[in-house]
Amino acid sequence: MQISLESTSGIERKLTITIPFADIDNEVKKRLQDLSRRVRLDGFRPGKVPMKVIKRRYGEGVRQEVLGEMMQSSFIESIQEQNLNPAGAPSVETLSDNDEGFTFVATFEIYPEIELNDFSSITVERPVADVQESDVDEMIETLRKQSITFADVDRAAETGDRITFDYDGTKDGESFEGGSEENSTLELGSGRMIPGFEDGLVGVSAGEERLLSLTFPEDYQAKDLAGQSVEFVCKVHKVAAPELPALNDEFFARFGVSEGGLEVFRTEVAKNMERELRQAVKNKVKNQVMDGLLKIHEVAVPAALTSQEIDRMREQAVKQFGGMKGGFDPRKLPAELFEADANKRVALGLLIGEVVKQRDINVDDERVRAMIEEMASAYLEPQQVIDWYYSNDEQLSQIKYVVLEEQVVDAILEAAQVSEQICSYQEAIRPAERAAETEEAEQGETS
Repeated sequence: MQISLESTSGIERKLTITIPFADIDNEVKKRLQDLSRRVRLDGFRPGKVPMKVIKRRYGEGVRQEVLGEMMQSSFIESIQEQNLNPAGAPSVETLSDNDEGFTFVATFEIYPEIELNDFSSITVERPVADVQESDVDEMIETLRKQSITFADVDRAAETGDRITFDYDGTKDGESFEGGSEENSTLELGSGRMIPGFEDGLVGVSAGEERLLSLTFPEDYQAKDLAGQSVEFVCKVHKVAAPELPALNDEFFARFGVSEGGLEVFRTEVAKNMERELRQAVKNKVKNQVMDGLLKIHEVAVPAALTSQEIDRMREQAVKQFGGMKGGFDPRKLPAELFEADANKRVALGLLIGEVVKQRDINVDDERVRAMIEEMASAYLEPQQVIDWYYSNDEQLSQIKYVVLEEQVVDAILEAAQVSEQICSYQEAIRPAERAAETEEAEQGETS
């Protein structure tokens, strides 16, 4: 077997392999002879079929089978001999097939060699916050608002009230699609309807009819209505005011607190908030570390790995929106939607793997246990959750990988420039992108 290796780019390799004709021919003859002893053909006794008949009927198929197996085995032997680590399956092209041998070219990408740079240039701002009593008060009010009910009232509607009404929309005196509905419910101030609609119904009472003259926004999704003047005749049947639930045992029981009243409920709410705070801080630090890791390294990402990651992201997206149940094929989603994030994920995966290898990091089983117990503490039966993770190999493997990532983050933080940022609970748990947007808005207001 003859082998030649060519580096066509940083991570792309071309292997030209020639399998000698004699090797192929000998193996084909061997298989045909074996086949002649086993094959049954009309007109011939078992084991007595002439070889020329065997060759005519089975020769080409056997040769293709032999070539496929020899190509695979010779490729594996070649990459081992050349100490190559392919990042995906090769593309194969036949160059020649004659009396000298069979020559083919296998083109593939290898995993990049990564030289880790100094982590000291990575900067991280760690949020530092506490859960204050006022934060617990605000959270309890949020929980109450999420459990709000509405009761009919005999008064004019106010912002925040919910009305039950019929509406009939017309444009130039003609009804339009989607412009009418009976017994519709609408919370005034929710922003569900076009500008002016909800404001126009503030002050209306049950049994009243009101005419709204409005204009659809220029960027409205229905092009035939964008920027158009319309009228809505609205007839109100009911006005209902919001009622917050009382802080009583019935309310506490919805959140798993059956004894201890308000004091125990506040304690449980605070514990959940502290858990959320720890996770938010951990995520923000991790994201900064990962962004810093990418910033100080240039990684040649194999296309095959990016393609695999895109396929995973496609499936995740379809599952998230319930498309799997409907039989939607994830491959119909354009690859461009996921390409940038997929490249980033693959690059990070390669960098994390290199840190693990060079720092000889092994998964800390105690941290795995602690993480599972932390997650389980949010449930009514924590031990059942713990047992479930330890009996599910796939889920346990995912937790182990998360822990391994955290250990990599810790290793980088030892060398990185870390500062602390004193902030409120709300600022700490706010996602980084939203935090940046809020900061820009505040700067805009003061400028």
